[in-house]
Amino acid sequence: MKIENPADLLRRLFDHAVEVADPMQSLARHLPPKPEGRVVVVGAGKASARMAEAVEAVWGPCEGLVITRYGYARPCQGIEIIEAAHPVPDAAGQAATVRMLKLLQGLGENDFVLALISGGASSLLVAPLPGITLAEKQEVNAALLASGAPIQQMNVVRKHLSRVKGGQLAAAAYPALMLSLMISDVPGDDMSMIGSGPTVGDASLNSDAMAVVKRWNIAAPVSVTEALKKASGVIAPDDIRLSRVENRIYAAPRQSLDAADALATKAGLRVVRLGNDVEGEARQIAQQHAERALAEQAKLSAGDMPVVLLSGGELTVTRRGSGVGGPNAEYALAMAIALNEAPCIWALACDTDGVDGSAEVAGAIVGPDTLQRARQVAIDPQAALNANDAHGFFERVGGQVITGPTLTNVNDFRAVVVIPI
Repeated sequence: MKIENPADLLRRLFDHAVEVADPMQSLARHLPPKPEGRVVVVGAGKASARMAEAVEAVWGPCEGLVITRYGYARPCQGIEIIEAAHPVPDAAGQAATVRMLKLLQGLGENDFVLALISGGASSLLVAPLPGITLAEKQEVNAALLASGAPIQQMNVVRKHLSRVKGGQLAAAAYPALMLSLMISDVPGDDMSMIGSGPTVGDASLNSDAMAVVKRWNIAAPVSVTEALKKASGVIAPDDIRLSRVENRIYAAPRQSLDAADALATKAGLRVVRLGNDVEGEARQIAQQHAERALAEQAKLSAGDMPVVLLSGGELTVTRRGSGVGGPNAEYALAMAIALNEAPCIWALACDTDGVDGSAEVAGAIVGPDTLQRARQVAIDPQAALNANDAHGFFERVGGQVITGPTLTNVNDFRAVVVIPI
């Protein structure tokens, strides 16, 4: 079987994976009828404004406040949408979080709170512990992002430095009834890790957070280390203030991979799933996936059905250089180097929220000619990888995938098409 344009096929698979996670298509069936009495909608994350828009499409105008990333706002009838910084928090997020907590004060047991949480909430919900300044919180957050630590470990630290994460947002609404709807962007769909679990109880200890700081060599200000020695504000899972909260994941990476799987099968490819929750250093996972792609190709004969390797999850990058390169672009660059111009193999790696790391680029597509194009513009792929400058590499060589805000976030999406030689 011949595929006319493998790069176009990869892009169709990615676009379909994003489309099925769009809150306007997926959220409504998870909403109950609008409760009687006072209803307050709160939320945070890169998909939260779109989620709020989807809520009001069903319930009509609502009271509420949602914090999303700059450029991700959506028109809402009653819910106020505030934009703030991601992935490093800013003053706008801090001020909006204070307002959100005040909105929840004084609610009674006959009131209802709908929380809308998606990836990105960790930096958009900003309420540092007393004694920690915003600048110090920003410093720690930036260091965590550059450390290569898995998202779960980063979020343990974030929770113990916050007055809103680790179940504290839900506790602020008690005794009101709360439903928290979430889009998962974390491997394994651990609800306590989505946006650092603002509505989910947490059993971790300050010592666990301190262990992460030490394990990943985070240069933390004295105020932060002192705060981690004291009692934390995270809410234990059995705390009575969480007794009236229902947490529910309604969209997750697996659903998007399932949709891409179905589309690829319909297009005549054999699908091999490498996992919905792959974690690890981007360049190392790329090496493993390149080896798997070459092994799959070696088993194919002319006329055999092409193969596509699908995977999700969240990869990490340990910053060693001064370049701008998120985990998806770094995976793609490392994949191109590992494949070394092998014929008939193409790969795509993109973040479903349209932002890879801190760049306004979703990711990249590579193929057999990627390294040749690099030679034509005199750029050294290995030097770019060493400098963590994958986005700079693809900007010059070509292959960037730029979507703009997708208004959803179900983590990374990777697909590798393997065609018989």
